[in-house]
Amino acid sequence: MNLFGGISARIQKDRLKAEGVGTQEQAVKFLNQDYESLKQECLQSGQLFEDPSFAAEPLSLGFKELAPNTSKTRGVKWIRPTELSENPQFILGGATRTDICQGALGDCWLLAAIASLTLNEKLLHRVVPHGQSFTNGYAGIFHFQFWQFGEWVDVVIDDRLPVKDGELMFVHSAEGCEFWSALLEKAYAKLNGSYEALSGGSTTEGFEDFTGGVSEMYELRKPPKDLYRIIAKALERGSLLGCSIDITSAFDMEAVTFKKLVKGHAYSVTGLRQVLYRSRPEKLIRIRNPWGQVEWTGAWSDNSSEWNSIESSDRENMQCRKEDGEFWMSFQEFLRQFSRLEICNLTADALSEDTLSFWNTVKFEGSWRKGSTAGGCRNHPNTFWINPQFKVTLLEEDDDPEDDEVACSFLVALMQKDRRRYRRQGQDMHTIGFAIYEVPEEFKGCQSVHLKKDFFLKHGSCARSETFINLREVSTRLRLPPGEYLVVPSTFEPGKDADFVLRVFTEKASESQELDNDIVANIEDEDVSEGDIDDNFRSMFARLSGEDMEIAAHELRTILNRVVSKHKDLKTDGFSMESCRGMISLLDKDGSARLGLVEFQILWNKIKKWLGVFRQFDLDNSGTMSSYEMRLALESAGFKLNNKLNQVLVARYADNEMIDFDNFICCLVKLESMFRTFKEMEKEASGVVELNVSEWLYMTMCG
Repeated sequence: MNLFGGISARIQKDRLKAEGVGTQEQAVKFLNQDYESLKQECLQSGQLFEDPSFAAEPLSLGFKELAPNTSKTRGVKWIRPTELSENPQFILGGATRTDICQGALGDCWLLAAIASLTLNEKLLHRVVPHGQSFTNGYAGIFHFQFWQFGEWVDVVIDDRLPVKDGELMFVHSAEGCEFWSALLEKAYAKLNGSYEALSGGSTTEGFEDFTGGVSEMYELRKPPKDLYRIIAKALERGSLLGCSIDITSAFDMEAVTFKKLVKGHAYSVTGLRQVLYRSRPEKLIRIRNPWGQVEWTGAWSDNSSEWNSIESSDRENMQCRKEDGEFWMSFQEFLRQFSRLEICNLTADALSEDTLSFWNTVKFEGSWRKGSTAGGCRNHPNTFWINPQFKVTLLEEDDDPEDDEVACSFLVALMQKDRRRYRRQGQDMHTIGFAIYEVPEEFKGCQSVHLKKDFFLKHGSCARSETFINLREVSTRLRLPPGEYLVVPSTFEPGKDADFVLRVFTEKASESQELDNDIVANIEDEDVSEGDIDDNFRSMFARLSGEDMEIAAHELRTILNRVVSKHKDLKTDGFSMESCRGMISLLDKDGSARLGLVEFQILWNKIKKWLGVFRQFDLDNSGTMSSYEMRLALESAGFKLNNKLNQVLVARYADNEMIDFDNFICCLVKLESMFRTFKEMEKEASGVVELNVSEWLYMTMCG
């Protein structure tokens, strides 16, 4: 397996992130396509842009119901807006909800999110960049920006849209000549691999990809006791809030209730207010129907009698008397009438400067890899500890005067990456969740430690995600006393490969970091001289090495394979020539590519020591070692490594999550060799090595 290209790409990506790539100001160019340079090429050549990476062909539509040659895709043509309309417009009279009409695709979740986006111009223009049109500088190319798993991505498309029977197949505007929403949907489909990949989802997924915020959802039949306070703080922070009424059958969809609420329809929450009503405090909530009409007709509706029993100043400030889709209702009535509340909490960079407060946010990226960091949930105690671990230090309690409890409010959100793209291969979302533990006294203030199995066997969690679920993201709002806490994200079952983003939103100041081992090698220099070598070993060496009294790679291979074959308890495929060359390279001081007597004695001592370590961690005496115990075995041999390195080593040296003896020895040889080389070339204990190209090639090709 050649991992080198992938590792170098990952290192380069980490460096670019450190330089600010992935922020809104420096969005990542999706598939390395640069909008400005591609547009200039088209203008200079006089050709309209045709996107080779999301071609106008059946595969871009889908893979199942929208697969090539299905009834839904037969007769589809890809046509530009300039051919569909005499006077196409990008945005006509501002972006509004009526620009978003659903087509033959089950992505109403996405359309509801786009509709909410039109209510906030600043957020809209992060996603839909200014200056795009079908007139000035038109070249058949457009671009949109989405938040994807921790970074902003700029997606370029051509404007060829799928058309069937003369009509746009998917999203379209009620105004037949307006195309921003159809082009936005195409860019999002490209990002996810196809149009069909967008079928089925939740509005919060769209909220997050358009804002970079983190979402939470509340079932209003069992609301938390402080929901009013949660909503108040969310509105204060400029969060997006949506609510809806569940449908019990397809016939219910957009059915209007007796008091003019629409089932299965996305409403927005726009305000809260407490008034004095008949000498008693009354909590009210303001709701908006994005349709701009069809309003609640119950208590506190526009023309209800309740308004006559409150202060005239409140009445003048609050009462609405026009059919604009916005209305008040009592908070208790809201809880009875609506089924679900969704909140998208925005990051500070998405909010306007005059927002009174905002969450403190931190983001981690990680991965679960079979055999090294994919440990599954607490039901799997032997492997749970190998999951990535993150520490959150809650420093200040909430300053809520109505709350006697000393506690810190925070949100934890775990998102799995890129799963929609794998639908074409028949894969979908993993079942994910997280557990939270109080950091024990002996590890407080520590960063370079990865807690082991014993800790999790002896300590229960103090909080966890409400459920493990197969959604893109699971998020939970929590309150805990100030202190240090460990967050362990996992899939439900072990051995599931996936990348993830873990985000922590805290109400007050906090500190966060990944808990991971520092990279340390404790390598002992063996001081062996010829006088220390006993006669039995000398005679064995003379017999094995031949007349030249040196052992070459092919001779070493014969020796080692003969020795391990006598140890019936060891499972091994035998040492390869490449492995034996690596061992010789580790100890060959004169560049002869051979081992003399002393060098062979040192190698022999190492192998005996490493054999002892291997047997110690071969817990079931199977002759092999499980890959998740490899981390502990390497540590016992003197190498403390971090998650990323453990993932690389398991991928390189394990087979079906098991490691045999020869691969374990080869791994240790490689580690020691690379550590020694680094130390020899390091400048004044700086932790940095500088190489020119010939030195780099010499080291990597010969190492």
